[in-house]
Amino acid sequence: MKEFSSADTLIILGIIIAYILFTTWLTFKLRSKDSEQFMRASRSMPAVVVGILLMSEFIGAKSTVGTAESAFKYGMAAAWSVLGASIGYWLYSLFMVKRLYGSGEFTISGAIAQKYGKSTKYAVSIIMMYALLLVNVGNYISGAAALSTVIKMSLPISMCIIAVVSTFYFVYGGLKGVAYVTVLHSFFKYMGILIITGVALSMTGGITPMIEKMPAFYFTWDGKIGVTTIFAWVIGTVGAIFSTQFVVQAISSNKSAEDAKKSTMYAALFCLPLGFLLALIGVAAKFLYPDMNALYALPIFMQSMSPYLAGIVATSLVASVFVAVSTVALAIASLAVKDFYVPFYKPTPEKEFRMTRIFSVIIGFIPLIFVFFVPEILKLSFFTRAIRLSISVVAMIAFYLPFFNSTRGANLGLLGAAIATSGWYIMGDPYGIDNMYIALISPAIVMLIEKMFHWNNTTHTKDRE
Repeated sequence: MKEFSSADTLIILGIIIAYILFTTWLTFKLRSKDSEQFMRASRSMPAVVVGILLMSEFIGAKSTVGTAESAFKYGMAAAWSVLGASIGYWLYSLFMVKRLYGSGEFTISGAIAQKYGKSTKYAVSIIMMYALLLVNVGNYISGAAALSTVIKMSLPISMCIIAVVSTFYFVYGGLKGVAYVTVLHSFFKYMGILIITGVALSMTGGITPMIEKMPAFYFTWDGKIGVTTIFAWVIGTVGAIFSTQFVVQAISSNKSAEDAKKSTMYAALFCLPLGFLLALIGVAAKFLYPDMNALYALPIFMQSMSPYLAGIVATSLVASVFVAVSTVALAIASLAVKDFYVPFYKPTPEKEFRMTRIFSVIIGFIPLIFVFFVPEILKLSFFTRAIRLSISVVAMIAFYLPFFNSTRGANLGLLGAAIATSGWYIMGDPYGIDNMYIALISPAIVMLIEKMFHWNNTTHTKDRE
């Protein structure tokens, strides 16, 4: 494996800088000029652009680097971490899109509040911001790992670069600017993954030598991950898609409910091939470099490219992390402004827009505080999806089981699930039970218990009368 010379590194760095400068200019040209454009692009986005945005939101640098890292350890079954997004967007188009779009809300908390009221809105908003903050912590780590491999820059400096550039994108661009720039980002992301796959297969001599020499589990559908974990991944990804703020926000930017449905189908289609390609890259890295740190399973192949190809690939990874960080931070800012700042301060539209940008700057840099306390990226990714899954359970109950109409039950279900899931994750998933299952069942159980308790109280009251 060769090391890049100083000249090679300058070429790669030059390509990345040129790309950043161009997309910065493009973001400024497409910038949002008021809160409506910032939050939901004035409901004017084409379905295919929203579809690309949705795909990129769930398959950013964290998913690309994390899937390859997981495949390095556990085999091709790591592809399920991305394939779950295809399944999730397809189901989302069938069961949730029209209901959420028809609610007129661009926050998941606002949509659920129509059933359970303000206190539930605050609970959903706080839990979602907590989950999304952790999502961006993972995004910063994975993006920095890719940058530091190629341009010989330390992880902390790489993270700071990511924070500065991505924060500019969403602070000025808002949803409108981010969505259109994401089309370019996504083109580079696809091109980068295809280049890495081609280089990896040329170095291994194709797939056959890997199948012949590697343990068999690397090429089974469940690998060393196991059926229960894969099922948990798929459930978690589906649940996260059903509830995540930036998905709801992107959906609300479509021109119509029918376009919103089309955009999720586009997203499902765009996600499909990426899972297989990323897993194949991770397995190839294990075949070629069995003793290296699994975190570098994807960026390691850039060391074997010409500096120009490596520059394109590095740019694709940078683009991935910029998309992921920007959309997640935008979602957090939207929740903070819509659910807390506006109701309490009742600002003018101009002041709301100004404060939205101030909040956005702060939110863009907060993850840097936590980046050094993160375990394996993919595990963190699915923990954040578990937290969002619990919100999906409450949302599905709200939309499809009107009999469960207790605000107290919804609040207890949300808070109980957040605490139980976090505790289970911190304890290392005891008894081999994935924290995803805790997130799936705990809100429903709490809401059912609360409902039964309410029935009993009502019955005793009637008996006394």
